Amino acid sequence: MKVEEVTSVESPRRARVADALEPPQPRAMVEEAGVRESFERKRDYLDGFLKAEPPRIAEGEPGGDLYEAVIAALKDIFDPEIPVNIYDLGLIYGVEVDEGHVHVNMTLTTPHCPVAETMPTEVELRVGSVPGVGVVDVNLVWDPPWDPGKMTDEARLELGML
Repeated sequence: MKVEEVTSVESPRRARVADALEPPQPRAMVEEAGVRESFERKRDYLDGFLKAEPPRIAEGEPGGDLYEAVIAALKDIFDPEIPVNIYDLGLIYGVEVDEGHVHVNMTLTTPHCPVAETMPTEVELRVGSVPGVGVVDVNLVWDPPWDPGKMTDEARLELGML
């Protein structure tokens, strides 16, 4: 058995920025020098993305103008017993907007709420006053029952629950 004694080891070559920025060489030269990649950014990399139009949001979809105007109208209606609007309170279960026809599913904090008779009418009137809304249907539902977990963080903060 032969043992070879080593007194020093050559340090591995360090990567240098200049190596990465060298212009690409012809394929034969690259194969001779070993595989070396160029890290130059390709100009057409983002062309398609930058030229693309942002997707159009329908007026009745979340983010659309009419939908957001309906939500703003709902946020103007406050529960008389709690100083929070009915949207942040979690009383609005769903809003659907279809070509000027708005359908609102909502509930109340309890079936014995003192505004049980007037609140759906107020929602209908406020939403109906939004420009572009023709017909408003308000559906008062009790299932699932409302609970404080349906409130937004802003409502909880307003009520001192956070």
